Amino acid sequence: MLSKASRQLVSIGLLIFLALLLAACGSSAETATTADGVAAEPDPAADPEAVAVTEGDGTAGSLVVYSGRSDSLVGPIIERFAQETGIDVEVRYGSTSEMAGVLLEEGANSPADVFYAQDPGGLGAIANAGLFATLPENTIAQVPERFAPADGNWVGISGRARVVVYNTNVITDPGNQLPEDIFDFVDPEWNGRIGWAPSNGSFQAMVTAMRATWGEAQTREWLAGIQANNPVVYSSNTPVVSGVAAGEVDVGFVNHYYLYRFLAEEGESFPARNQFLPGGGPGSLIMVSGAGILNTAPNAENAQRFIDFLLSTEAQQYFADETFEYPVVEGVAIDPSLPAFSELDAVALSISMNDLADLEGTQDLLLELGIIE
Repeated sequence: MLSKASRQLVSIGLLIFLALLLAACGSSAETATTADGVAAEPDPAADPEAVAVTEGDGTAGSLVVYSGRSDSLVGPIIERFAQETGIDVEVRYGSTSEMAGVLLEEGANSPADVFYAQDPGGLGAIANAGLFATLPENTIAQVPERFAPADGNWVGISGRARVVVYNTNVITDPGNQLPEDIFDFVDPEWNGRIGWAPSNGSFQAMVTAMRATWGEAQTREWLAGIQANNPVVYSSNTPVVSGVAAGEVDVGFVNHYYLYRFLAEEGESFPARNQFLPGGGPGSLIMVSGAGILNTAPNAENAQRFIDFLLSTEAQQYFADETFEYPVVEGVAIDPSLPAFSELDAVALSISMNDLADLEGTQDLLLELGIIE
């Protein structure tokens, strides 16, 4: 990781942004282990050199995807795409911030056709660097307007909600025992009871939403307040949920779908549940994973086929059934154990995906406060 002094010697623009993106790969304190058998987004220390090749029959050419989503989550649907189209797909896996950093470093020399990211922050980094092509209007029109940026450089693929996961042995009446707004977790009564994953991309997207809605001062106050409550730091969302269930902490800040994977593996006796905070603030953020086509894509036509496939009913049903995420196109059934998207949307924070693009500013703040290294 570059030191502050070293970064100041690097030319402004993309390389500064790259350094900040790579800085997010570390976590600053205790790290919990990932539960066996439960898929997770890439660990922030994931190897950005990891490459998987999914073979079609080769008749339709090739495709190179840089994925900030893990093989365990998106590998099966990418394999299905390759089998159905005959396209040979090479996927380079890492965390979203790592893969965005690689793309910024490679620039016009990148072999990538598609960047598939966990969150809007990484996508915004690439869009702000001018590396995305504009997607066709009929592609963008398939998703709700707020799940794609106004310039059409990328498109949302699957939805997720920010929630508070809580231990059911400790929190028996969440409506009364949990705050309505995430800001109120700064209260000293939560000292030593909170788990978070500040190096995780979705957490940083939530903090970016805080900056956009609360402003810098209140966001700084919240971060400092949580720090004062001695939170346990985890590497990613999955171990947060595991830690809550194990009684290491009473609550954690995560995306909604991690819990449902545990429930699918371990059954209804698993001692954790989600609370979608009814206050409507940044702790109730609904955001998307998304994908865009590089404007230097060697296989642009196949890249467009891939984006359209991810938005097809077949792929959207995969996300609903297998990863417990919300589809972003109409007419796709969700798992009956999930609250209806319309129910969550009624109190969710309404924010443009463009407002979640300032990952650099969020990482600057987290670095300044010593929350990430």
